[in-house]
Amino acid sequence: MEALYLIPLVATVALLSACGKSDTNTTAAQPTVDNGAAMGNIAMPGEARKAKGIGTVTAIDKAAGKITLDHQAIPEVGWPAMTMTFDAKPAVLGGITVGDSVAFDVTIRGSAGEITSVTKR
Repeated sequence: MEALYLIPLVATVALLSACGKSDTNTTAAQPTVDNGAAMGNIAMPGEARKAKGIGTVTAIDKAAGKITLDHQAIPEVGWPAMTMTFDAKPAVLGGITVGDSVAFDVTIRGSAGEITSVTKR
C-alpha cells in the first residue's frame, strides 16, 4: 500500500527535473539576433529583406556612409518606431539634410539595414 503513495512523488520529481530543458530536436523557423537596447529582443530574419519606411533625418555622415533616422514603425520586418543609424552609399545621401522628412527603401540583414534610396516628403 505504501508503494501507491510513492507514484505521485516519483512523477512530480520527474516532471520537475525536466523543467527548463529544451528539446534539441527542434529548430527555429528563423534565427534571432540580440540587437541591444534599441531593438530589444525583436526577432530578426537571417536573410536579407526589403522594406519601406518614413522618418526624419537626425544625422548624416557622408564620409562614413551613415544616416540616422527617427523612423516610424516598419511593419514588413516587425520593427517599432525608433531612432537608428543605417548604412548608405554617399550617392544615396545627396540632396537631403538633417531635419528633412523622408521616405526610404531599406535592405535589412539581421539587425542592420542599408538605405538604398531616400527622398524628401
